[in-house]
Amino acid sequence: MIIGIDPGKQTGLAAWLPEEQRFQAIQTISIVQAMRFCQLAIKDGIKLEIWFEDARQRTWFGRAGREQLQGAGSIKRDCSIWEEFCRQYDIPYRAIKPVRGATKWSPEMFKRITGWKGRTSEHARDAACLVYKAQRAVF
Repeated sequence: MIIGIDPGKQTGLAAWLPEEQRFQAIQTISIVQAMRFCQLAIKDGIKLEIWFEDARQRTWFGRAGREQLQGAGSIKRDCSIWEEFCRQYDIPYRAIKPVRGATKWSPEMFKRITGWKGRTSEHARDAACLVYKAQRAVF
């Protein structure tokens, strides 16, 4: 299983099953709930890898005000926490550089491309975009 994470105050989480080429879950939860989701999967014997969008690698910046920059700082902190979590629990991970246009799909576009019928938030869709149709065998 590959877990896609969109870090932030509201954490987007998407669980992708590469062998079945389908999502098991797409949701928006807290960082603590997302980490618990991963721990429970491991406890159930599921091999997983975590892919998170790493705001620390962002190379482009628009016109951001003070509030937006403070939010970016907390997201960078969350990325560090995800990296530490993965290392502490020996979970393979990828810290993925944000790419303009690779996320921020509309709900309609997301449903059309992925076939996912459930409701999604922007954060959940961003997490799903990180792992959708992961092409390599993870394990």
